[in-house]
Amino acid sequence: MTKKITRRTFTTATAATLGLTAARANMVLGANDRIRLGFIGVANRGRQLVDAFKSHPEAEVAALCDVSEPTLAEARERYGANLPSYRDFRRMLERKDLDAVVIATPDHWHAIQTIDACQAGMDVYVEKPVSMTVYEGRKMVEVARRTGRVVQVGLHRRASELYAEVAKRVQDDLLGKVTVCRCYHLSNMYPTGMGKAEPTAPPPGLDWDLWLGPRPMEPFRETIAPYKFRWWMLYSSQIANNGVHHLDVIRWMTGDGGPVRIAALGGRYAVRDDRTIPDTMQAILETEPGRLVMFGQYEANGNPALPHPGHGELRGTQGTAYLSDAVVRVIPERGGQYQDRQPRMEPMEFRAADYRHADHRVANLSLTAQHAKDFLDCMRSRGVPKCDIEVGHISTTYALLANIALMTGSTLEWDPEKERFTNNPEANEWLHYEYRQPWKLNV
Repeated sequence: MTKKITRRTFTTATAATLGLTAARANMVLGANDRIRLGFIGVANRGRQLVDAFKSHPEAEVAALCDVSEPTLAEARERYGANLPSYRDFRRMLERKDLDAVVIATPDHWHAIQTIDACQAGMDVYVEKPVSMTVYEGRKMVEVARRTGRVVQVGLHRRASELYAEVAKRVQDDLLGKVTVCRCYHLSNMYPTGMGKAEPTAPPPGLDWDLWLGPRPMEPFRETIAPYKFRWWMLYSSQIANNGVHHLDVIRWMTGDGGPVRIAALGGRYAVRDDRTIPDTMQAILETEPGRLVMFGQYEANGNPALPHPGHGELRGTQGTAYLSDAVVRVIPERGGQYQDRQPRMEPMEFRAADYRHADHRVANLSLTAQHAKDFLDCMRSRGVPKCDIEVGHISTTYALLANIALMTGSTLEWDPEKERFTNNPEANEWLHYEYRQPWKLNV
């Protein structure tokens, strides 16, 4: 992974472009106002988010943005031929009639676009992971607070009433002392994975320089864009892509803040493709209450790693919980050596059908659409969304720290308050990177 980047790209926006009037910064939406949304990144997850927001009558799709003209054309055909559309997100942020932006771009763009949108007076819904670096994530939190913007992170399981109920009960000692949590990303990609591709010219209509943004200038490959960037450490990783979902649910259940010690092992052991991330990885993070949180990325074998499929396992002294969106199963513990062998609790099941959103119309929507509704409601109330930027930043940090432990080959001790490593000064160099000029965080 490249840590120092100095090569130049095209001219950045001026400060005036990203400025805002005081009136706009303090704008409060009325109960009958339509909420005008601009969407940055409208392929794949971006389309899913447009559809999720469109399920709410108060949301209006007002503008579209993507670095790929064919993707934009497809979105216009789907959502409205006359919709204003932009290749460059900075041009969208110049608009004075947008209330918020929804960001579904590659991970290395999230920080710059979120911060610029906040500075422009817009609320933000940004997809996970929050950022590529811990430094970026913290600056996103600081700017959101300073500008008074509502910033929701797309960890949409935070909208689940089922998980909210289970989290309350776990923190009320349902399982006893939880000492081990496990979660996995499983996909047998052996032998050829996502494939290999030689550098080529970008496809027609794709602004490759703008896609790369703050990252180094590199030739286009079909194994990077539009989606396969998830297997390149410069642009993402699977612990950040899929793992953050699971890690966030576990962190919600336990109520933990940041980890205090991190270790990770892994490598490219079996899959032969262009990836720069492991095909096999095991990360272990220790939290302050005395708990291990374990994430396994197994992409050379895909058989179940847990007895019940879902988003993770919580192992407590009294019971073990298996988490999934539809049902959470609790299996009683029994005493081991020198202990009473009787079950320590009754088996339990919590079903999503029994814990539903109070609004019957919203309850029938997907969790993504329910999460979008929470964001829209908070835009009106100026309340704190269910996955506020601080929440998303801490959960993303788990993944980013695991990647740093892997790359440095060391067990790292972390101060979650200062957000610094305390036993390895060189590891702190990985908390951010030098952007390709002239990109910067407008903080």
